[in-house]
Amino acid sequence: MEDCIFCNIVAGKIPCNKVYEDEDIFAFHDIRPVAPVHFMVIPKPHIASLAEVDLGHQLLLGKMLALASKLAIAQGCGDGWRTIINTGRVGRQEVYHLHIHIIGGRELLPAMIKR
Repeated sequence: MEDCIFCNIVAGKIPCNKVYEDEDIFAFHDIRPVAPVHFMVIPKPHIASLAEVDLGHQLLLGKMLALASKLAIAQGCGDGWRTIINTGRVGRQEVYHLHIHIIGGRELLPAMIKR
C-alpha cells in the first residue's frame, strides 16, 4: 500500500534502523522507543492488523514469533522482554500494518495495565 509507512520502510523509501530482513519478514527499531530495546517485527506483505489474520497466515505468524525471540535475545534481552501486538482503535494500534513490538533492556518493565 502506497500510504502505509511500514510498507514504505520495507520498500526502502523511508530509512530505518534495520534489525533483520528476509523474504517474508522485516524488523527495525522503533523511532520513539519506550525502553532501551524497542523494535518491531512486521510481515513484508501488507496485513492491516491481527484482526485480518486467518489460518492461511499461521506459518508467517509462527515465523515472526520465533524470529522475535531470537532477535530479542540477540539485542540483549536474554532475561526477558515484552511482546505486544496492538490491534484496532481500542487496542491502540497506531500504524495499520501488523507489527509485533519487542520491548526490553530494563531490569523491570512497568506493569502493562493498572488494576
